[in-house]
Amino acid sequence: MPLIVDNTFATPVNCRPFEWGADIVTHSTTKYMDGLATQVGGVVVDSGNFDWLAHAEKFPGLCTPDESYHGLTYVKAFGKMGFTTKLVAQLMRDLGSIPAPQNAFLLHLGLQTLHLRMAQHCKNAQKVAEFLSQNEKVAWVHYCGLPGDEAYALGQKYLPNGSCGVIAFGLKGDRETAVKWMDSLEMINIVTHVADARTCVLHPASHTHRQLSDEQLREAGVAPDLIRLSVGIEDVEDILDDIKQALNRI
Repeated sequence: MPLIVDNTFATPVNCRPFEWGADIVTHSTTKYMDGLATQVGGVVVDSGNFDWLAHAEKFPGLCTPDESYHGLTYVKAFGKMGFTTKLVAQLMRDLGSIPAPQNAFLLHLGLQTLHLRMAQHCKNAQKVAEFLSQNEKVAWVHYCGLPGDEAYALGQKYLPNGSCGVIAFGLKGDRETAVKWMDSLEMINIVTHVADARTCVLHPASHTHRQLSDEQLREAGVAPDLIRLSVGIEDVEDILDDIKQALNRI
């Protein structure tokens, strides 16, 4: 099977999956690549290294003739470009999944500052994660930049220059504790979006997954107290001040 990696959060600035053996990489361009959530889009990048014909019976869409496109077989006709050609010639033709010109323009603008923004996201997130990990009102923190995190060693291997600005943590208490903390924020944005230039926060149990019980949340792999904090590129002291004053109200 081909190894497909979603590299949205790390971006090509901090992680290059092809160098570690991945075959295909995907990105939601609405996140860091854009930076300001001005467009909706996605990217599929094929390394061209996976041998589809070696297991042709598993991939008939690539390894058998496509009667809707002159009866050609993509990987035979286009070699390493077979997968990408199928996406463009068949799937985009039938599904219409192409960006509007204005969306492409906005994404292009965002990409020009990606390398600068990612460095700031990582720098800020590291300081915020360290603060949260030492605060008595915080129950747990997951961020691979913390030496005690279970993913720390892997982070150092694959993401030596930093991972991203997204932190997961939980507060001591219940759902209402998380809601009260979030309602007390003054600068940080409470939104479903993530990986933005602005610092954004989401509590799935009271937002995207609010219809589920605590037991159902755990079954889905979402802790009831989980808070997703996407640290932006603002001055880190402003971010920390907002987090602190909200913590003081719970």
